[in-house]
Amino acid sequence: MEFTSPITQIISHLEKIQSFNAQDPLDDTRKYLETMSLQLDRKKESVTMIEELNIPMESYQIPIRICRPKGKTTQKSSAIVYIHGGWFIAGGFETHDAIVRKLANKTGSAVIFVDYRLAPEHPFPAGLNDCIDTVKWVVDHAEALGIDKDQIGIIGDSAGGALAASVSTQVGELLKFQILIYPAADNQLNTNSWKIYETGPVLNKEGGIQAWNWYYPEGENNPDPLAVPILIKDFKNTPSTLVFIAEHDALRDEGEALAQHMKEAGVSVNTSFYKDMVHGFMHMGEVLNEAEQAANEMAAFAHQHLEIAVEKEA
Repeated sequence: MEFTSPITQIISHLEKIQSFNAQDPLDDTRKYLETMSLQLDRKKESVTMIEELNIPMESYQIPIRICRPKGKTTQKSSAIVYIHGGWFIAGGFETHDAIVRKLANKTGSAVIFVDYRLAPEHPFPAGLNDCIDTVKWVVDHAEALGIDKDQIGIIGDSAGGALAASVSTQVGELLKFQILIYPAADNQLNTNSWKIYETGPVLNKEGGIQAWNWYYPEGENNPDPLAVPILIKDFKNTPSTLVFIAEHDALRDEGEALAQHMKEAGVSVNTSFYKDMVHGFMHMGEVLNEAEQAANEMAAFAHQHLEIAVEKEA
């Protein structure tokens, strides 16, 4: 396979990243994602207001961060719930901060980032439940949050794409759209794209198997479609969907298959194929113009489905 010069540069850079003082493979994965995001994301954009809140549950709290591009105004804001990737085992506020800020500014919506519980400490369905509960809580508290409960979308990348797809089958009636960015939809890791990209770039099969075992240890026997979205048959209430696919991505085939399943179920689906791109390219805006292009495409899709008062660029 042949990569473009910028992708070759990124692959070379990724091979040199060393996680500082990693205690074990899990700690190494988490620190690697933090380092990659810090080094390859573009400089973080300023946002008018950022709030951090905790959603109270019965025995724990779900941390969320709200990026408000216009601050809190008298006019109710549209909102986008963002679910981060990281193989269900890594990621958080800081790994996706640059992406979330950019999307808030481009869409004009308040972007609500969910810091859901991670495996292996909290395997399925803990993280999924946190995401579902966050959507419900935002709708229930929309008035106090200054959000229009009828103008909410959802975006998820990688593992977050899998979570978003499952969230939408449960509470899709509350959502105007969803965007799935190179979703991790299948725990079998046996597609043709997995065979081609078994050792990378970015993802590798050994790490993927370990991550799925941590997230969903019961996955081999009678798996739950809410954990493995490629198995979902009933996409009830799933809103209009945009799916991003990267060409040189082990998750390419499962993302395309998930989009096809949605189409066959009657969901309105657009697929956007990013030629030459690798998994995680949204984190690589320092080098790749396609990260900006994809953000623009997401903003346009959001504007199609949300009533947002935005100043259109001349």
